[in-house]
Amino acid sequence: TVRNMVRSKQQAARILDEFQPDLVVGTGGYASYPVVKEAARRHIPTAVHESNAVPGLTTKALSKVVDCVMVGFEESRAHYDHPEKVVVTGTPVRGDFFRYTRQEAREKLGLTDERPLLLSYWGSLGAEVMNCQMAECIALECRDGAPFHHIHGAGRDYRAVLDALQGSGLADHPEVDVREYIYDMPLVMAAADLVLCRAGASTIAEIAAIAKPAVLVPSPNVVADHQTKNARVLANAGGAVLLPEGESSGEKLYALMTGLLSDAPRREAMSRALRDMAVPDAAEQIYQTLVRLMEKRAN
Repeated sequence: TVRNMVRSKQQAARILDEFQPDLVVGTGGYASYPVVKEAARRHIPTAVHESNAVPGLTTKALSKVVDCVMVGFEESRAHYDHPEKVVVTGTPVRGDFFRYTRQEAREKLGLTDERPLLLSYWGSLGAEVMNCQMAECIALECRDGAPFHHIHGAGRDYRAVLDALQGSGLADHPEVDVREYIYDMPLVMAAADLVLCRAGASTIAEIAAIAKPAVLVPSPNVVADHQTKNARVLANAGGAVLLPEGESSGEKLYALMTGLLSDAPRREAMSRALRDMAVPDAAEQIYQTLVRLMEKRAN
């Protein structure tokens, strides 16, 4: 509302008066807009970081007034009115994701043979339609003698997935590990040969940083369909397969999974494409970008 807009401007001014910052950085989301906008008006050095491949409304608006826009991928530059302001810093990923080699991670998970590992998850809470499809996938895997290991994070649909497998007599298959939540994600992802997941900003940053081939099924229930745009960046680079949810099914997912898991050269090519586009030291790149911004203003 108009009243909230006026109040937010006043509150932003009060915050800046009290805090007296030398630099103001926004990370997207409407809450950052009034403070970053007011800081830019006061000629305080300002920057914004956008994790998604395509900017949201807040980042798009702030990009016109800030000194610097930091983005995750080179392809993102084209979506801004002032591309000369854009710096490709990547999106920071937890250091834990770089802790294990694939072999070390497999040993910690107790995988002693050479069969590949599939990791699937649909966000921390899960997604009902995709979990139903994963139950179908797992049934097909078991029917074919479990040609690969599979760890699936079901989220809130955990019980429903187990019930579906129980009904098929497949609840206790030794090669399929259905979990309510994957607490050791950096370890499991390091061990994985292929990842099936959504395409949120953090997820695609993690996949790119450790170069894991992926099948991405973006959530259709997000603002401006931004997950599809995220997935398309990785798919266009050759690092992932984009499968719209409306075109997905248990059988189609299983065909994709088995095709990729039996094609090591293609997975290696996908990993190379991801390594070429990733910025694994994103936190350092952001820090250096902000230091340069402050030094430039100081001079």
